[in-house]
Amino acid sequence: MAAADLFLEADWAQRAKRGQGVAGDTVLVRRLPEEGRLVAVLADGLGSGVKAAVLSTLTATIAVRHTAAGRDVRRSAELIARTLPVCSVRQIGYSTFTILDVQDDGRARVFNNGNPHSVWLRGRNLASYDAERIEVGDERSLRAAEIRLAEGDRLVVCSDGVTQAGMGRADLPFGWGAEGLEGHLTAALGRDARLSARAIASGVVDAAVRVDDGSPHDDTTCLVVHMRTPRRLTLITGPPYEAESDAMIADLCREPAGRIAICGGTTAEIIGRELGRSVDIDLRATDPEIPPMGELEGVDLVTEGMITLAALQRLLESGPPWPVGRDNGATRLADLLLDSDVIDMVVGTRVNGAHQDPSLPMELGIRRNLMRSLATILRERYARQVSLRFV
Repeated sequence: MAAADLFLEADWAQRAKRGQGVAGDTVLVRRLPEEGRLVAVLADGLGSGVKAAVLSTLTATIAVRHTAAGRDVRRSAELIARTLPVCSVRQIGYSTFTILDVQDDGRARVFNNGNPHSVWLRGRNLASYDAERIEVGDERSLRAAEIRLAEGDRLVVCSDGVTQAGMGRADLPFGWGAEGLEGHLTAALGRDARLSARAIASGVVDAAVRVDDGSPHDDTTCLVVHMRTPRRLTLITGPPYEAESDAMIADLCREPAGRIAICGGTTAEIIGRELGRSVDIDLRATDPEIPPMGELEGVDLVTEGMITLAALQRLLESGPPWPVGRDNGATRLADLLLDSDVIDMVVGTRVNGAHQDPSLPMELGIRRNLMRSLATILRERYARQVSLRFV
């Protein structure tokens, strides 16, 4: 398959150290479509809590900006390593980091300062690579490697909360280690070679927490980059401005290139009418805040419109996992979006008079601005490729 047909999927999962409200690890991902590049950084702040979070955020931000700006990655990584202060007790930098700089054609550079060795997977098998040691000074060094990813390959980056999980247990005196992580990865992919980056990252973190007897002893983070055929989703919301365009949005559902989600009862009714199919409401819904979902043949998800989309925005801003026990149109739409790589949003611009009712919550806003905000969140926080079309 040509490189142009492939997609660099990136996702991550994280659990904070027990007793801490914020994780001391930071993951930042920036997609550069005009350059055909993806830059991802996992930084691990020394210790835990707010201080570690500030240090790792500073490190990750510098690393992403320098790398994305096209500066020589080795020089940037050396600069970061020299800039970071050194703990006077442990004689290590206050934040370790791993930088991934991956081209759409699979050319990848991996720079590591103090984090566990990154795992390269080809299918369910481990692929080896040589890393060059670069002396930075003050007895610190970087590991640099250049590799070439093929379709189906994955790069897995973890903080030491993963590899040191369980340390001190009688059966794991030195922790889960690289062998435990690699064994978990090969076994998981042996069961299902189609696992998404999100599923793999969540599986690694969950497994490490189980090794820690259900309560992580350190911040535990996993980042995965996967070169794959993109999973596509078309999200349709709102009636088109011109009624003559009703058939056009219905055509998107006749032979979809990927999955389809419809947000809005009126929109679903229009598409159902054009396709000659009925929309059924799922009356089993029990969530008191989010309206029930619907069902339409050939469509993966049908939800109510503005209330559900506003709740979706809150979920994406707070990040997974979603609140326990909440199974509704917003949580299912969030899962569908995060399980997709390329998202096409088609937004109708016909005004719905009900949304101008001053008694409705102000958070409903206007559909157009809400969808712009959702597109920005998905691009900048979740590294999804999003297009936005108003009709």
